[in-house]
Amino acid sequence: MSDFLPYAYLKGQFVPFEEAKISVATHALHYGTAALGGLRGLPNPANSKEILLFRLEDHCRRLSRSAHYLGYELPTSDIKARIIEWVQKNQPSVPFYIRPLVYTSGLGIAPRLHDIEKDFLIYGMPLGDYLSATGVTCRISSWQRQCDRSFPLRGKLTTSYIVSALAKTEAVSSGFDEAILLNDQGKVCEASGMNLFLVRDGQLITPSVDQDILEGITRRSVIELAQAAGVKVMERPVDRTELLIADEVFLTGTAARIVPVSRIETYTLPSDRPLTRQLQQQLQAIVEGREPQYRHWIDVIPL
Repeated sequence: MSDFLPYAYLKGQFVPFEEAKISVATHALHYGTAALGGLRGLPNPANSKEILLFRLEDHCRRLSRSAHYLGYELPTSDIKARIIEWVQKNQPSVPFYIRPLVYTSGLGIAPRLHDIEKDFLIYGMPLGDYLSATGVTCRISSWQRQCDRSFPLRGKLTTSYIVSALAKTEAVSSGFDEAILLNDQGKVCEASGMNLFLVRDGQLITPSVDQDILEGITRRSVIELAQAAGVKVMERPVDRTELLIADEVFLTGTAARIVPVSRIETYTLPSDRPLTRQLQQQLQAIVEGREPQYRHWIDVIPL
């Protein structure tokens, strides 16, 4: 319990984390009828009485839209207000991760989304580096990413993460750090819980949104930063063979931020990663509030 921040938000109130409990009969536990969010925060390096949250509005909007798939109309403004209250209640003193979750809280055995109660909860934990910042090894997973015609991939739904879990465990069990998933067309999709970028001949390339990817917020941020720096960005289908001859490959996500890939299968990638390093440094400066032109990406929460 000490690994989590002291207060959770559950059933409309703030309670000590150890008291935030749900029934074993909770519908979402049995059928994956839930949508999750995740965002990072950290104490302001320039003012310890403030917390900085990265792209709070975007995270809340995505969770609100994901809740819509569950038949739950939860406004972005409500999510945002509760997260800010939760931060002020917990008074975090180290970098941390926030996990909001929308779920079917009713107790029932029929897989459905109608005529069943929904709820919204928040908890969080201290979080440093999610993956090694020096580089991770990846294998091409034997598991395939779901396709949009059979699953609402525009939502960040908990059900989709069974494939992520299978792929991650397969990768680690076979000696790698991460998995890269292909879609049903055999094109590169994403990692187990992160988007993927590669650099070839000075161009930044990433699978496009029609390739069954999650529309990542960090992914979108990286695209904007690269374009602002004059880097040509291409969003298009990516073949797996392109990864093996790329100049740089990196993964992006809220927890991971930007993580370079050092090896894919038996192919070792170049250790010189100038664009990856540039984007890593710039994103870190932004989340710490040191980039004035991107202050609109940061919400400052007074404690």
